[in-house]
Amino acid sequence: MADIVRTFVAVEIPGEVKSRAAQLIERLQAAPANVKWVAPEHMHWTLKFLGDVDMLEIPEVCRAVKRAAEPLRPFDVEARGAGAFPDCLSPRTLWVGVGEGAEAMIGLHDALERELGGLGYREENRRFRPHLTIGRVRQSPVGIEQLARLIDENAGFESGLSTVYEVTVFASQLAREGPTYEPLCHADLKGR
Repeated sequence: MADIVRTFVAVEIPGEVKSRAAQLIERLQAAPANVKWVAPEHMHWTLKFLGDVDMLEIPEVCRAVKRAAEPLRPFDVEARGAGAFPDCLSPRTLWVGVGEGAEAMIGLHDALERELGGLGYREENRRFRPHLTIGRVRQSPVGIEQLARLIDENAGFESGLSTVYEVTVFASQLAREGPTYEPLCHADLKGR
């Protein structure tokens, strides 16, 4: 592994939620928009993107993530709804949102922000909106209106409920075939 690793903190999702999200992707692919779809095996709830991190800093990052996660209780999270950032008429990122469990996921994110902020990682300026990225729109006006209509039609899409028991720090290596993710450490939610 390189001395510098592209790093992010995320919650893994179960296969059932991934397969339901893949069904949503199939529906949205009816639009001829130029979208790079996320393979189901690469789907996760991203909590914080750290960027390039020196491998020597990873143990301290892992300790900070554990400090953030351990006091919190495991919670259920519902993958629900379809949408786009910044919006459906000029989409860049396509996502599945969160129904039940959104506030708990935001609380987990905020705890991570505090702990990692103490290590010098920049905090987000905007409020965290938990989501599961399912596609990235390449700049092309073709099919965008149809895609927006399909997203709107699937606004109530349900991808399933799962329980968040742990947070994972991942190394991400980008390749032409797609990214590969390697877990660097796990942090359990141990609150009562």
